[in-house]
Amino acid sequence: MFSASKIKAVDFYRKIPRDLTEASLSGAGLSILAALAMMFLFGMELNNYFTISTSTSVIVDKSSDGDFLRIDFNISFPALSCEFASVDVNDVLGTNRLNITKTIRKFSIDSNLRPTGSEFHSGTIANAVKHDDEVDVEVVEGSFPLTSQKFDKYVHQFPITVVNFYAPWCSWCQRLKPSWEKAANIMRERYDPEMDGRIILAKVDCTEEGDLCRRHHIQGYPSIRIFRKGSDVRSDHGHHEHESYYGDRDTESLVKTMENLVASLSTGSQHLALEDKSNATENVKRPAPSTGGCRVEGYVRVKKVPGSLIVSARSDAHSFDASQMNMSHVINHLSFGKLVTPRTMSDVKRWIPYIGINHDRLNGRSFINTRDLEGNVTIEHYIQIVKTEVITRTGYKLIEEYEYTAHSSVAHSIDIPVAKFHLELSPMQVLITENQKSFSHFITNVCAIIGGVFTVAGIVDSILHNTIKAMKKIELGKNY
Repeated sequence: MFSASKIKAVDFYRKIPRDLTEASLSGAGLSILAALAMMFLFGMELNNYFTISTSTSVIVDKSSDGDFLRIDFNISFPALSCEFASVDVNDVLGTNRLNITKTIRKFSIDSNLRPTGSEFHSGTIANAVKHDDEVDVEVVEGSFPLTSQKFDKYVHQFPITVVNFYAPWCSWCQRLKPSWEKAANIMRERYDPEMDGRIILAKVDCTEEGDLCRRHHIQGYPSIRIFRKGSDVRSDHGHHEHESYYGDRDTESLVKTMENLVASLSTGSQHLALEDKSNATENVKRPAPSTGGCRVEGYVRVKKVPGSLIVSARSDAHSFDASQMNMSHVINHLSFGKLVTPRTMSDVKRWIPYIGINHDRLNGRSFINTRDLEGNVTIEHYIQIVKTEVITRTGYKLIEEYEYTAHSSVAHSIDIPVAKFHLELSPMQVLITENQKSFSHFITNVCAIIGGVFTVAGIVDSILHNTIKAMKKIELGKNY
């Protein structure tokens, strides 16, 4: 058995009798300062323990979202009609998807980017537009040529005016011309403009009447418009209400469509032909774009290889004047990967302020062709994309987002101008990991703070006490 005296022999903290200790003002002051220093340093250490710290590393991309990347966009084109706006995707592996419609929505907008109606529906695209097989050498003119001066007079005079907006150099217009003139002659015989006057077929040369064609937002040739007296001959800040014809262009189909239009007058319903749900006429006539601009929004999925996202005017039965195409646009939104909610991004920014800075860096940017560059101008954006992941200390993936850099330029092209986004994905990714905090390390630091401050204060107090004592002895020696 160990005796009490033997146990006391290992006491590290031997006590000095209170009668042998002496209190001093200097010691009291140092004790207060030491206590304040301990409290301050303890608070700093506690704050550091609860502060989230991260480490950043660059590793080979180990994406969990597969081989495809989602691109979300919302882009406004003030001078591109929804009638012909097309979203295309291609890449270096040979993928070439044209006129994507399933995940794309289009809305007509005016020159100030304001929406002018509901969503624009392109309808089902026919495989090929039918034309007459033979092309007559001599065509008997049957349609009325209209100019800016005569246009309003005619469309207000006749209940139905069907106008072919064309350009002489257009190959599709040249193929349409024989059947159009034949149909016009047939309709003139059946419904004489002077005796009957229910319908006329007319034409406008857009190379001669450019202002008139622009007023009706004609961007592709030929464009066949159906104007109805008193209902849709309206001009309100450039907005018009009428229908476009997208059906076959052979004589028989044109005559049949005109007869249906006339029949709609006799029933008293101006929109009967438009509401015809038969398979033959379901997509022949649709409301024409009310303005000349278009907002294209939606998303596409692309392979994670270099490629391009292209917005352009496209049609398998129309021609375009490249010198008149203006691909100016405003990028309302452009982002990659899964959509990150504003709340999630805000929460992450609290402890990683720099994240998300380049998540949507092109948002709100305008790229306007002021015509100083003349025509045939393609606007290109070169985008380099890097994936960023944030992992918590428990291994939970807090956020997964793609950030990008973008450089834009304009280029003259002999082809139809486009808005082109060149995409290049980095094979590396940025990994931000929350650092683990050890509680034992925190306790060790707290003990070091208390012990260190106590020891330093004791040394300072001893030096101060001995100095004062020596000075008093010297002062006593001088007195004697």
